[in-house]
Amino acid sequence: MPKERKTIVVNPITRIEGHGKITVYLDESGNVDETRFHVTQFRGFEAFCKGRDFREMPVITPRICGICPVSHHLASAKACDAILGVTITPTAHKLRELMHMGQIVQSHALSFFHLSSPDLLFGFDADPAVRHVGGVARDFPELAKRGIFMRKFGQELIKTLGGKKIHPWHSIPGGVNRSIKVEERDLFLKGLPEQKEAIKDTIELIRKYLEDNGEEAKKFATLESSYLGLVKGGKLELFDGDIRLRGPRGRITDEFPDVEYLDRIGEHVEPWSYLKFPFYRSLGFPQGSYRVGPLGRVNACDDFATPEASKELKRFRELGEDGMVHYTMYTHYARLMEVLYALERMEELLLDEDITGSDLRVSSKGLQPEGIGVIEAPRGTLIHHYQVDEMGSVKAVNLIVATGHNNYAMNKGVEMVAKEFIHGADVKEGVLNRMEHVIRCYDPCLSCSTHAVGKMPLKVSIVDGEGREIREILKG
Repeated sequence: MPKERKTIVVNPITRIEGHGKITVYLDESGNVDETRFHVTQFRGFEAFCKGRDFREMPVITPRICGICPVSHHLASAKACDAILGVTITPTAHKLRELMHMGQIVQSHALSFFHLSSPDLLFGFDADPAVRHVGGVARDFPELAKRGIFMRKFGQELIKTLGGKKIHPWHSIPGGVNRSIKVEERDLFLKGLPEQKEAIKDTIELIRKYLEDNGEEAKKFATLESSYLGLVKGGKLELFDGDIRLRGPRGRITDEFPDVEYLDRIGEHVEPWSYLKFPFYRSLGFPQGSYRVGPLGRVNACDDFATPEASKELKRFRELGEDGMVHYTMYTHYARLMEVLYALERMEELLLDEDITGSDLRVSSKGLQPEGIGVIEAPRGTLIHHYQVDEMGSVKAVNLIVATGHNNYAMNKGVEMVAKEFIHGADVKEGVLNRMEHVIRCYDPCLSCSTHAVGKMPLKVSIVDGEGREIREILKG
């Protein structure tokens, strides 16, 4: 009879979006043998969307998530445009991108200020009773207010265009259902300078943290990987563009249009998680694993297209080697740079005369058998792919959600931290929090990635060398 291993279980993981758990397997000496980051929820949108009219998909699929419904809304609308075989008008394109910039700002603000900043401000080993967003509001009130108002700014833009902050309805197959009024445009233009100054101050805060904690910040769950993201003319693109894969030493491995994603990206599965492991087919799994999201995008692109974000990117890259920054903790810095980019891009769009135009929609009498829509969600590259019959009824759905791309990296990062800090079953809370922070760096949306209805939290299990669960820690 084979020996079972000792395990430590952390369940649930807190301050993330979705439900997950970590299992730590110990060898006979009490050292970490292996870890697994499990995503334990399932909803199955790909299955129950079959039979629906494709025109309903931009309304159905945002229900996958309450945090990034705009990303699903827009990726779905782009897939539906492809089924119609149309190119939307410049005004519709810019209005969709404008809403997307609001989504980037509000989601990144939530991730940094509300979910991750407590660990950075109080320390990983601080008392959990104070290490939360309420503690930030009490001890760092100006920073807390900055996060709240920045998120509100993005959400108000989403509401203005889509009628509500969560699950807005704005994009339709072939275009959008409303423009932005001149007085609405002017209101957001008036608020932009304050938000830009706020994010620049926050970038200085994270730079100082990374400098003051240099050794740990560079060591924390760091791995050299490939990076994937959308680019246009080599520059970072969040709404449109080709998919680029860049290798760990900076060489561009591949760059291809979204319609070729199935030829390039495969999906590996493991029986212990509902979250798949996407990989680059030519390299196989796990060698073809890569990272997406803020760190993935800034490493995949050549530059930002807006001036202040471009200037900041140059400072960022000075911190790495060969222009590549592999440090996982620096994802927070990359995330804040993207907020700066989104605010600058928002300003460009609001000042474009097309943005208040009335040419909002194009129609088509024919249907293509399938459509693919790709967008950069806050957490990474999001792919919607639908196949329909001649009446427009959905026959098949494939969703590759941003969080899944980072699944391998999250598992490796948790294992690296566990092997450094865990030796036996006596595990301090701060060690568990470090493992959770690996996950928070990637800002995963587990409900999105497996399309599940679930609790929010994380569980850690410790399993001994004989397979007995010797400790289970539940959080949340």
